[in-house]
Amino acid sequence: MQNTHFDIVVIGGGPGGYATALRAAQLGLSVALVNREDVIGGTCLNRGCIPSKALITATRTIHNVSDAARMGIDARTERIDFARLKAFKDQSVRSMTDGLASLLSARKVTVIHGEASIVAPHHIRIELAKTDNHKSRIGKDDVGPKPATAQSHCQTGNERVGESTTEITAQNIVVATGSRPRPLPGYPFEGSLIDSTQALDLPQFPKSAIVIGAGAVAVEFASMWNAAGVDVTLLIRRERVLSHMHRRTSMALTRTLAKNGVHVVAHSEVIDIDNGRSSAIAGSTVRYRTDKDKEPQKIEADVVLAAIGRDPNTDADWFAANGIGLDENGLVATDAFGRTGQPGIWALGDITVGPALAYRAFEQGMVIAESIAGLTPKPVDNSTVPEVVFSTPEFASVGLTLDQAKTNPDILDPGESAYPMMGNARVLMSGEAASMSVVTGAYADKPDTQVVLGVHMLAPDAGDLIAEAEELVGNRIPLSDAARLVHPHPTFSEAFGEALLKADGRPLHTR
Repeated sequence: MQNTHFDIVVIGGGPGGYATALRAAQLGLSVALVNREDVIGGTCLNRGCIPSKALITATRTIHNVSDAARMGIDARTERIDFARLKAFKDQSVRSMTDGLASLLSARKVTVIHGEASIVAPHHIRIELAKTDNHKSRIGKDDVGPKPATAQSHCQTGNERVGESTTEITAQNIVVATGSRPRPLPGYPFEGSLIDSTQALDLPQFPKSAIVIGAGAVAVEFASMWNAAGVDVTLLIRRERVLSHMHRRTSMALTRTLAKNGVHVVAHSEVIDIDNGRSSAIAGSTVRYRTDKDKEPQKIEADVVLAAIGRDPNTDADWFAANGIGLDENGLVATDAFGRTGQPGIWALGDITVGPALAYRAFEQGMVIAESIAGLTPKPVDNSTVPEVVFSTPEFASVGLTLDQAKTNPDILDPGESAYPMMGNARVLMSGEAASMSVVTGAYADKPDTQVVLGVHMLAPDAGDLIAEAEELVGNRIPLSDAARLVHPHPTFSEAFGEALLKADGRPLHTR
């Protein structure tokens, strides 16, 4: 490492952190990226988005094979080769992280592996970590600092040996320390009570599993394991999964999970967990109660996955020591552009208020880098950030629900149009459940122009379809213009085009 002073030092190598570094370097700023792990990419690339979607891709193949008989094709899945499946998952991760490392190197970003802390204004101390860029940290716990050793590695290829700490300075410090799985109160992750990181690194699929939670992680694991033949029980606190999302669409997903074989237990409250502590698949017993039960119920399974949310990594002493303000949930208070209350300190990603999503962090990083470089970017609008759940079928949502639109004083004449998805040829052929709702209304500053306020869908490939909806919602495209866009036939995307026509009062293939 040749430099000790940088225009920007980024603490954290996840999506938000590396996006900041890449954009800042592109704008000609000197950048150091401090990553406490051996491999760049954070939770998303190493223990979240990429490995989970690799397994979901694989298990959807099983789902498709089991559905083949409906179309007159006799096929079956004989067995799962877990060694090859793990190799597929790990290679998917490695391809992404290796490509990212090469890109950072090409942009001349200095990467330092170690645990960073802000020790004074513009000063960062780093406990250097021994690294081996050819080894992956897949399956490692992402909680707590990693032990310091006597070696650091910079992306330039230079190494410094014989030191355990170093200090660098920066005009601007961007904090992107991410989050960690939240344990159930009183029940730490141990034995067969596991978090999502451990669930991705199991040596084999369990025969039975209890999933506690109703958010994206819980739903994706329940759907994935179910497709792989696991006996899955999903304990949810309310009547439906994704209860914070669009009601009609999330209810459709809840029914679909049950139809596909997931045992969905609504209005449930976990009372006690007796988990096997000898190994990840040692068996657990969960006692729970529902609003219909007079007595507590009991269920046993090989593993229990607690997926009730994530906690921000903001509990290090240096947050308070540097006056970085936190709210009651431990999230860093920032303005719309990522500035904290302390000059020269910025924050983004899972440690800030808003959807804890990698792609939101990407854009936050771009905004921060451009702001530091003197440009005038638009801030991230959380209301136009889509949410996708990679269940089977997929759930995707962007913008406002009808209830949210009705309570928003800036929205006039809100309404909702539901499109009957069975009228779409491709949906009908797929045999999957589907749902599509479009929320419309006018903004008070343009009362005569109806726009698309929100789109909520359950469909094959909904995660890809939602991108078009995001463009319409985010750019406030007039509904009449949006409904004039031509969609190819026969495609899943055609259903969205038909839904727009119906919302515009010109339905074609429906009433």
